[in-house]
Parts: sequence; C-alpha cells; structure tokens
Amino acid sequence: MVGCLERASVTPVRSIPAGRLGAATLAALLCAAPACWWHRKPSAEAVVAAPAGEIALQVTNHNFLDVVVYVVHDGQRTRVGTVTGSSSQIFYFPVRLLGQGHEIQLYGDAIGSPDFARTERLTIQPGQYIEWTLESDLRRSSVGVY
Repeated sequence: MVGCLERASVTPVRSIPAGRLGAATLAALLCAAPACWWHRKPSAEAVVAAPAGEIALQVTNHNFLDVVVYVVHDGQRTRVGTVTGSSSQIFYFPVRLLGQGHEIQLYGDAIGSPDFARTERLTIQPGQYIEWTLESDLRRSSVGVY
C-alpha cells in the first residue's frame, strides 16, 4: 500500500450546540454567584461602641422611600435623622431621651407617602443598642434590642 493513505477509524465525538453550552454556563454561574457575594452587616462592636451617654440605633431600610426616624419619649416626638431608601444608617441619641421609665417607641415616617412604621414600647438600658429593620411594607418592620 505504498502511495495510498490509510483511512483511520474515526470515533464520533459528541458535540453540544453553542446555545445549550451558553445556557449551561449561565446556569452554573447563576448557581455559583451567590457564594461569591459576601454581605457583611456592621459589626456589633461598632454599634456597641456608642459614645458615653448615648444609645446606638442601627436602621436598615429595605423600603425604596427615604424614612425620617423619630424617638417617641414622654409624650414627645424627637427627630433622630433620615435613612435613605435601600440603605443602612447608624444613629446615636442621648440617654436623656429614655426618660425615667427608660421606655421609648421608634416612629418612621416615609417621605412622600402616608405610610409609617411604629414599634411597640421598648425598655432600653444604657449600654444596649437597637436594630430596627424597615421592610418594603413598613407594617412588617421588626426591631431588636441587644
């Protein structure tokens, strides 16, 4: 067989259409992407390190509207600050706002909307801090004292 080329046996290779390969790759990336996202809350040490004579209040706003935050104490409402929509903010307010009973309520007034959030009465001792999470529906907001 000189001068003749031998025909080699060819094993069929399974191929994946490019469209399906792209979809498979996209699906794999979508499954792996959350593992790469590392959302870190402000450390409790940073919140607890409130200046002497002040109470730390961390507000996380999941609502798209800005919310004005008030402390209701002894029948009065005192403005603490504003937390921008979809963000977090740490406020410090003086211990004197706790009054003699150390009881307060938090009140959040959404700017540009009649919606509001109000907590139940909270008994706060000096050295504690408050975490208030405002949800997209302000009526479902939650609060914790630590």
